[in-house]
Amino acid sequence: MSGRIPPPPPTVTVDPLGTPNIPIRRVAEARSPIIVGAGPSGLAVAASLHRLSVPSIILERSDGIADLWRHRAYGRLFLHLPKAFCQLPHLAFPAHFPTYPSKADFVQYLHSYAHHFSLHPIFGCTVVAAHFDPAVSLWRVTTVWHHLSGRPVQSNSPSQMSESLSESSRSTSEESVGSSAEPEELLEVVEYVSPWLVVATGENAEPVVPKLKGREEFKGSMLHSSEYKSGKEYKGKRVLVVGCGNSGMDLCLDLCEHGAMPFMSVRSAVHVLPREMFGTSTFGLAMKLLKWLPLRMVDRFLLTVARMVIGNTEKYGLKRPELGPLELKNITGKTPVLDVGALTLIRNGRIQIVLEVESLTSNGAKFVDGREMGYDSVVFATGYRSNVTTWLQDSDFISEGGKPKTPFPHGWKGKNGLYCVGFTGRGLPGASADAIKIALDIAESWKKKYPERKNFVL
Repeated sequence: MSGRIPPPPPTVTVDPLGTPNIPIRRVAEARSPIIVGAGPSGLAVAASLHRLSVPSIILERSDGIADLWRHRAYGRLFLHLPKAFCQLPHLAFPAHFPTYPSKADFVQYLHSYAHHFSLHPIFGCTVVAAHFDPAVSLWRVTTVWHHLSGRPVQSNSPSQMSESLSESSRSTSEESVGSSAEPEELLEVVEYVSPWLVVATGENAEPVVPKLKGREEFKGSMLHSSEYKSGKEYKGKRVLVVGCGNSGMDLCLDLCEHGAMPFMSVRSAVHVLPREMFGTSTFGLAMKLLKWLPLRMVDRFLLTVARMVIGNTEKYGLKRPELGPLELKNITGKTPVLDVGALTLIRNGRIQIVLEVESLTSNGAKFVDGREMGYDSVVFATGYRSNVTTWLQDSDFISEGGKPKTPFPHGWKGKNGLYCVGFTGRGLPGASADAIKIALDIAESWKKKYPERKNFVL
């Protein structure tokens, strides 16, 4: 990159913590792509770039990689797909891992993955704004660094990043940004500039909790599934689980195993499939059949076998959608439930199916059919949403829902060096495929910008 990148005009300010007029303290020139997010998607892009000898900068708001998996996933979580479909590019799961790795297994794998490819995210670094500056054809990414005990939470120091980053300006003030911060946590605002920006914050950045009437009246405990750890504390209690996806089913199963009485609120139709068919994974079987048969024919096959294996789910209150499971997934992103034991408990009445919640009451819930029931706790297994629109500015590539407007498989690349990974609605396999495409595309332009540097092919 020729010359120094000018800082933004003096009037440019950010308001990351509700404090007005916090000046940008320093501007840093990045000679490599900026990746926002150190989850599986961000790591996959960084590793693929590493294989092409392209350095990258990973910015992560939490204190470590895969925050969702480490801190916001329930204890009994297992991957619902076999490990062969969930491994990230260029590094397989260890052979001794089970077919369906646990949460702990997957986190261990991600740490090994980062170590293997020498990936060093900057932790405690929250992106609060990003926009493309046409005057210099660069992305300006404004971040707030959280310094704990006077030291930035990062896995490598700025001096170790000299290959990728150089400071181009600094304000005259040396005081810490954000005077209202606690003594052990100092804040610093840093703006990174780069020709490439990779959005890897994914579809599951922020929990979604429905705004039910009567929430203020309910006297029991309420939490989102991201806060749920184990059913131990619910022994002997009546628990309403709102949501009937894979998470809702898993939580109900866990609650049963710990002696609680779960009730699952079902608002819409849902496909429930056995996790395995004919001794192999249902997902793997579907992928093989799709190579030879039309999607709708594969859907009919899956539903026929599912009815033979698990019976008619509608008589238990789980109505199936009109569209088949694969077609519905492609159109809406709604994933079918892969049963790991909850359906048996539904059949024998240990997990009770209830209708959509109309409102909460002081001691329970009222349903759309007018019936009321009492509960000790409510757990919202209502999923997550993207947060991209809260910080990515002036981009016509992203929808109001925080996902690329361009449908799969072309939603990974926008304009002016903007890329998105982890927004396909196809989980880890989709993220891995897009990560490789993004790395190859960036490497091509990086090679032209820095022709003296070596590049390798994946």
